[in-house]
Amino acid sequence: MEEDIKQAVEVMRRGGVILYPTDTIWGIGCDATNEEAVRRVYDIKRRDDSKALICLVDSADRMQRYVGNVPAVTWDLVELSEKPLTLILDEARNLAPNLLAADGSVGIRVTREEFSRQLCFRFQKAIVSTSANVSGEPSPKCFADISDEIKNAVDYVVKARQKEKTQAAPSSIIKLGRNGEVSIIRK
Repeated sequence: MEEDIKQAVEVMRRGGVILYPTDTIWGIGCDATNEEAVRRVYDIKRRDDSKALICLVDSADRMQRYVGNVPAVTWDLVELSEKPLTLILDEARNLAPNLLAADGSVGIRVTREEFSRQLCFRFQKAIVSTSANVSGEPSPKCFADISDEIKNAVDYVVKARQKEKTQAAPSSIIKLGRNGEVSIIRK
């Protein structure tokens, strides 16, 4: 795992794109602060860049680097969630502009899965995490489901967890508004 993380971090520091296991499904990832790398992710997915991407961080504290005003309830949601939880938060900052939604919000998730948590910790920045599929096609449930087109389009494919057959599921998504409103987007 150590060498895998080192290689993935080096690729992202050079502006490259990786294919990696997350706390949900396999993801296409890059430095969430690098606009050109984020553009490549959209190109690989053949996805319109008007659809925002989410990013992973290794701790709730690191979220504050990327969100101007983290609502107080965020800490409880992150701590108490039993499954992966993506939060959509307003006032995104210090991220590539093409990563964000039109309203300036960002989808961000604190990962607890060992590989992606260590990857985020070692990289010391948010990492893009979007399903490893071409837009409109089904999301892969495991590494074996990922198309060769995606595997060949990235700069580095992580070796960890490739043999797992576990059927992973996407995260829950909750939007926290500026005025304290809470919207459940996906359970």
